[in-house]
Amino acid sequence: MINSRKIEDLHPHVQPLCENFLSECKKSGIDILITSTYRDIESQNTLYAQGRTRLGLIVTNAKGGQSFHNYCVAFDTVPVVHGKPDWDNEDLWLSIGHIGKSCGLDWAGDWKSFKEKPHFQFSGGLSIRDFQAGKTLPE
Repeated sequence: MINSRKIEDLHPHVQPLCENFLSECKKSGIDILITSTYRDIESQNTLYAQGRTRLGLIVTNAKGGQSFHNYCVAFDTVPVVHGKPDWDNEDLWLSIGHIGKSCGLDWAGDWKSFKEKPHFQFSGGLSIRDFQAGKTLPE
């Protein structure tokens, strides 16, 4: 199973967007940790099972092949405050979301259903169906 945290595992078009996002967060005094970049299908299915057939809270509605992580165009983050992840600071998440959007990323905190504040992506206008059909971002 692969659940990477490496920026290098993102699509070459997405890597500089992620790096710019991290830089802009740092300029704003926000320490950010990348918690996930590329996930293989097996890892995505394991995550999907969480809160359903495995212990834990539901954290995704995407099965394997249905997540932008599976196509190397998404990453998850968490702010680090006093050396610890801070999942609950709403104002901080709003600042992080604003920074991500200013860097050209889509922020799942804006989604109408199943908001995912840690999730950012750049799909270049392609849908999951497009990626499933083999389309990809230009390099």
